[in-house]
Amino acid sequence: MSEITPEIVAEHGLSPEEYERVLHAMGREPNLTELGIFSVMWSEHCSYKSSRIHLKKLPTKAPWVIQGPGENAGVIDIGDGLAAIFKMESHNHPSYIEPYQGAATGVGGILRDVFTMGARPVANMNALRFGRPDHPKMRHLIAGVVHGIGGYGNCVGVPTVGGEVNFHKAYDGNILVNAMTVGIAEADKIFYSAASGVGNPIVYVGSKTGRDGIHGATMASADFGEDAEEKRPTVQVGDPFTEKLLIEACLELMASDAIVAIQDMGAAGLTSSSVEMASKGGVGIELVMDDVPQRETGMTPYEMMLSESQERMLMVLKPGREAEAEAIFRKWELDFAVIGHVTDTGRMVLKWKSDTVADIPLGPLADEAPAYDRPWVPTPKQTMPADIPGGSIDIGADLLKLVGTPDLASRRWIWEQYDHMVGADTVQRPGGDAAVVRVHGTQKGLAITTDCTPRYCVADPVEGGKQAIAEAWRNLTAVGARPLAATDCMNFANPQRPEIMGQFVGCIEGMAEACTALDMPIVSGNVSLYNESKATGGGSAILPTPAIGAVGLLDDWQKSMTIGFKDVGDIILVVGERTGHLGQSVWLREIHGREEGPPPPVDLAAERRTGDFIRAAIEHGHVSACHDVSDGGIAVALAEMALASGIGAMIDKPQPFDCARSFFGEDQAVYLVTVPDMALIPFLDTALVAGVTVEPLGRTIKNRLIFERPERDSVVTLEDLRAAHEGFFPKLMSADGALA
Repeated sequence: MSEITPEIVAEHGLSPEEYERVLHAMGREPNLTELGIFSVMWSEHCSYKSSRIHLKKLPTKAPWVIQGPGENAGVIDIGDGLAAIFKMESHNHPSYIEPYQGAATGVGGILRDVFTMGARPVANMNALRFGRPDHPKMRHLIAGVVHGIGGYGNCVGVPTVGGEVNFHKAYDGNILVNAMTVGIAEADKIFYSAASGVGNPIVYVGSKTGRDGIHGATMASADFGEDAEEKRPTVQVGDPFTEKLLIEACLELMASDAIVAIQDMGAAGLTSSSVEMASKGGVGIELVMDDVPQRETGMTPYEMMLSESQERMLMVLKPGREAEAEAIFRKWELDFAVIGHVTDTGRMVLKWKSDTVADIPLGPLADEAPAYDRPWVPTPKQTMPADIPGGSIDIGADLLKLVGTPDLASRRWIWEQYDHMVGADTVQRPGGDAAVVRVHGTQKGLAITTDCTPRYCVADPVEGGKQAIAEAWRNLTAVGARPLAATDCMNFANPQRPEIMGQFVGCIEGMAEACTALDMPIVSGNVSLYNESKATGGGSAILPTPAIGAVGLLDDWQKSMTIGFKDVGDIILVVGERTGHLGQSVWLREIHGREEGPPPPVDLAAERRTGDFIRAAIEHGHVSACHDVSDGGIAVALAEMALASGIGAMIDKPQPFDCARSFFGEDQAVYLVTVPDMALIPFLDTALVAGVTVEPLGRTIKNRLIFERPERDSVVTLEDLRAAHEGFFPKLMSADGALA
């Protein structure tokens, strides 16, 4: 009687049809270890079986791209023999179950993806999505995630320089924690993961293997049910101090020529790392499980292969270099073990206690894994309601309310828990359009941002996908950086529902169009599906959230632009064409309780034209402050510029639309800039040549925002604005029941 029953197959996340494919690939029934290996390699998290055919539509190449998708992280040339290496990944399901360790190990995993390529990590970012602030679990989840990110990043010594946070009821039962890391390496010393050299030793380094994280990849590839809390053992446990040692040991060994290939043990642990290394190299692999360093007694090959214990790496070394490598890792007090060798069989063979406990052809595990063209339906287009208000409103009162709402309130409570200055290369701290980090020892600066507007994506996935790329491009531009490339983290609900798959396909279409138009290819990324929960009653799907992390280059970091006003009396200008779009705006939702209408259209030609002009104006020194217009429109952008500087503004020029559309419309390809009087003429002359629309808005003044209107003026003091803006998070997190 077979030990593999239909129930066991289902517990491993494989459908009956997929199990038939396993039988065909093996030519026999698998044993439990072999079934476990198939289950994790064919999970959504590892195989991208629902998304692969659509991801191929994204542009991934440019003259400055050294390595696109398919490796641990993307690599771009930043000149002078240097490369930037970066990627963003999700740790959503673990962070909902155990927020501190889920978020912490998300940071640890993305750090390893970057330094395994030979880079020293220089910056961390994140993109977080939470449910309603008054949801019973949300304060616990927020506190745990923020402490987890800070606890790991701070201890490992890599600055967390920025990120984004949104709130929406759709994330009540399934929060999103997306982590991004950027590193710097020498462009001719990049390390890859393809194993080669028959007989070459396969080496395990880092921490010992335990039972934590078993089936983590499978858990991350399914909906949450009522038993979410019972999945706590599938969450990994991180140790940032060991990670720091691992970074230094790996970089030290990389300075030699001993390494043939290297791969971190992330999702699916030893299984995915060994399968990926062998399959990419077109070779086979044999591992002796007895030699795997273990921190628990009685571990089986099944447990060792599926464990997702943290701070571990797998390497292929040149023959005869084992002693040299071992000396380095022992010096850093890390485990080191030769656990196998490269073969020419094209198979994964596992030995344990002298017996063969697994023998699997590698092709079906990797390149020949299932790929589905799942049924999908396009998202119905929304029309703009005819009854949207917006005539005579109190701009000041609406602005005070908006800047204190969850999506627009100050994130100071969050980023003050992160060490954003460690390494002494952070030029712009959190709170601006993009973070800026100096490339150590040079004048260069890297600008980094994470962006996505899920409410746009759910209303119109194509426009939402476009806007996510365009906003990231705009945020890099606003600090004066030349956008180079992006990474994505595609967070969606159940792909077996045609409407959800339609959201994914639409977002990919919009992203691809924007990446092409803006010359910003996708060089790495991650897909996280099944982000929905039955535990919240009746099923709850997240909003489609294709989070974008983007990197740009400044030739001189000292020329980076900030959002804060600089001097009283500077001229405030709107750059870009306005239409006063209120559909899906924060103003419509927060002031009138309506999530309606289409998102703002994205004119990619206008984005390119306006952004190129803005960068040139910054380079020529014509601009003293710059901020792109996004959530909350021009009024919120003005408030953020004022709060960043302690300088106010008098808005006294006639507006093209009514109050709401003029000040709270979320038009795209629009920037606010301040220009000193002496720079106005050259600024306007350059704009005329560039074909860019420029409107006067007002001037900077002391202490207040004044909106002059024919019907009535609105006045807001910076003191009141700051109190509203800074109050949300401290009040939420100090409430009874919040974690300290």
